[in-house]
Amino acid sequence: MFLGTYAPKLDEKGRVILPAKFREELSTGIVMTRGQERCLYVFTTRDFDEVHEKIRQAPITSKEGRDFFRVFLSGASAETPDKQNRVTIPANLRAYAGLGRDLTVIGVGTRVEIWDTEVWDAYLIEQEASFANITEEVIPGLF
Repeated sequence: MFLGTYAPKLDEKGRVILPAKFREELSTGIVMTRGQERCLYVFTTRDFDEVHEKIRQAPITSKEGRDFFRVFLSGASAETPDKQNRVTIPANLRAYAGLGRDLTVIGVGTRVEIWDTEVWDAYLIEQEASFANITEEVIPGLF
């Protein structure tokens, strides 16, 4: 399970060093793609295959399903970390997420997300207030 928040830097060649706690699970290969809220999603190859199978269940007659499938998969890129545990973030994905040099990498259970640090900080401030004030059950049976 991917957990925690990390602050690596993007180098001049568009590479990021994977957080040490994530390296073993990601070492055999990853798939990164566009995420929601303008971040990048990073999956193990195995987990991406499972996500892909779930997406394939959407009926081809569903416009929303087709749209999601296209956007999600057209940005996907399979990468393998190098010996220094770096992965290259393709230029189109860096542009999509507005990534600068300072990154925030977070563990979100079955995936990793990569955010531009300024965007993440603004998002977190906005979401923390609503998180603290949730008065109804968002996830049934959790609390």
